[in-house]
Amino acid sequence: MAELFKPLFAPNLHLKSRLIMPPMATYKLLTTGGHVSDDLLSYYDEKTKGGYIGAVIIEHSYVAPQGQAGAGQLSVADDNTIDGLSKLAKVIHNNGCKAIMQINHSGCMAKKEITGFEPVGPSAVAPPGSDVIPKELTVEDIALLVEQYKDAAVRVVKAGFDGVEIHSCHAYLLNQFLSPLTNQRQDDYGKDINGRIKIHLEIIAAIRAAVGKNFPILLRLAVDDYMPGGITIQDGQTAAKAFEQAGIDILDVSGGFGRYIIPGLEGQGYFAPLSIAVKEVVDIPVILTGGITDPFAAEKLIRERKADMVGVGRALLKDSLWAKKAYEALVK
Repeated sequence: MAELFKPLFAPNLHLKSRLIMPPMATYKLLTTGGHVSDDLLSYYDEKTKGGYIGAVIIEHSYVAPQGQAGAGQLSVADDNTIDGLSKLAKVIHNNGCKAIMQINHSGCMAKKEITGFEPVGPSAVAPPGSDVIPKELTVEDIALLVEQYKDAAVRVVKAGFDGVEIHSCHAYLLNQFLSPLTNQRQDDYGKDINGRIKIHLEIIAAIRAAVGKNFPILLRLAVDDYMPGGITIQDGQTAAKAFEQAGIDILDVSGGFGRYIIPGLEGQGYFAPLSIAVKEVVDIPVILTGGITDPFAAEKLIRERKADMVGVGRALLKDSLWAKKAYEALVK
């Protein structure tokens, strides 16, 4: 049996294969105010046909209007979204796949013309590649954010999803707290890696208390910014260990800060050095995504224990039958 299509028994989550559809923003909701549309339901129905994918991680969804990343983004910011999200979970379940919701706040990457709010961040520092200086979040603001993440996770449970993923990558708010490029605070939420992950630990604790001990919580972690003065692999390992101890069930690794193009980053599973580094320090399962288009390469990454699961994004985006073809190539 191909390793890619063997089941995985993660803490609180049983997957029938190790193939993951990672979160990819579609922005298919231009007229719905962040609510699930028929177009979105059709998209995920098409991608999950056949049930070859172990789990689908839904594209990042904003936990508060101030944190919306763009027009057409999915919302999990209020209870009115639950009915639509429930329909989305059911579509995926009907095709035999698990459904996981990624929740996010864009922080200083938000645009006032979209949200109506001034962008916010851990520090009044423009992120790399931008000249927009955000409003620095107060301790009271941070406490509200923790509540917003917790409330969003509760909605995910009520909508019938199989797990929730906290987004801490790609220059969004929790990545901004994690990275010294954007977090220059001198209080308990800054200074060093332990301070920069304080908000993460508070969010994890709040969500766990709200959803119970048996509901899966994932975290997508920026392990390395690949930029001078940014997060290093050692920082990523420190964060990974702390998140495991705090109760995270699965770590989903990535790297780079925002739209920064990482020199020399290419090949099948190009973030493998990051997943390997994380697996060295944690016992929970690790997802590797990045440039995987060949089913035999995906199989090799699993067999060589470079990751426990692999995310295939662009290949599935281009070809909805990719998972079926991979199964036929590796199993039949």
